Amino acid sequence: MTDVLVIGIGMIKFGRFGERPIADIGAEAALLALDDCGLTIQDMQALYCGNVYEARSMVGQRIMRELGQTGIPVINTANACASGATAFREALLGIKAGAYDIALAVGVEKMGKGMLAGGTAGDGGLAPEGLLGSLTNPSIFAHMGMEHARKYGTTLEQFAKVSVKNHHHATLNPKAMYQMETPLEMVMNAEMISYPNTKLMCSVNVDGSAAAVLCSEKKARELGLIGRALRVRGSALSSDPWTPYNQAMTDFNAVTRIAAKSAYEQAGVGPEDISLIELHDCFATAELVHYENLGICGEGEAGQLIDDNETSLGGRIPVNVSGGLLSKGHPLGATGIANIFEVATHLRGEAGSRQVEGAKFGLTHVCGRGSACAVHILEKA
Repeated sequence: MTDVLVIGIGMIKFGRFGERPIADIGAEAALLALDDCGLTIQDMQALYCGNVYEARSMVGQRIMRELGQTGIPVINTANACASGATAFREALLGIKAGAYDIALAVGVEKMGKGMLAGGTAGDGGLAPEGLLGSLTNPSIFAHMGMEHARKYGTTLEQFAKVSVKNHHHATLNPKAMYQMETPLEMVMNAEMISYPNTKLMCSVNVDGSAAAVLCSEKKARELGLIGRALRVRGSALSSDPWTPYNQAMTDFNAVTRIAAKSAYEQAGVGPEDISLIELHDCFATAELVHYENLGICGEGEAGQLIDDNETSLGGRIPVNVSGGLLSKGHPLGATGIANIFEVATHLRGEAGSRQVEGAKFGLTHVCGRGSACAVHILEKA
């Protein structure tokens, strides 16, 4: 099967856009990605769109009305926080299968303020809510952190350092929603949402969009677009396997490890080869635990990794140099492609003051409840 390259990327500054239509927001990122590679919607053979909250309203087709209705196939994907990454992956698989030479993937979301809704036992079965714990997102990820603390002694201060780091990184990213320093004391003393996550350790619900143009290597060479292209070396999507833990709630550890293992095997690289990571820091506890799930440190070593600043810009393996979901923001359908935008920018050497020097391989990770986890590994073509 053909190698697939990312030849164009685009992302808008995340924020809140009031009455601005979702199709308009999505089209803006799409045009940025098309402009990035000098192509137009007339050159695209398919469009894939990731969105959660308006998934039944044909968001992809509405975006096409803004870009130009060319009659190409439009596929809408809804896969929780992995919706954008799933759209990207489906475009990639369509090209690998030979159905298309070139395709556009867009992730877009408009979100309200406040806590995301929890789950229900829609199949009529016994709901664990109130019996085995809470199904609200803050509680799920608080439990994830407390389990790590129970097993390894991880402290509130270590979890809080994740937020300090990511908010600092966001001050270097003009597309981040919030660009402000949050000292450790500020993070730890903020309103407690669900221990150990304070308000400044929770991701930001914002509006946003990101897009990527994917292309077969043969077509990219025909178009003369190899110079700034990124090769997708690994693309994995996993669902929650059965474990005793997930009788009560999603096992984010197991689902991430399955996807990461597959992506590393496809790419022919290991965690030690990765230059930077954009991972799903929906809460500070999640980032720390995912260090181990993605293999960048051993079991129980995540707390020491953050203490030693190894995941900060300039450290051994920078994580969430964009500011992450904690500060850049988390528009659900857009996050997966926004992570790819950030990694691609560094691999191209175009990240400015937040540039990870010598970046060769970049890894992106999103893990939504439900459960869906996507991991991609890219390198400069």
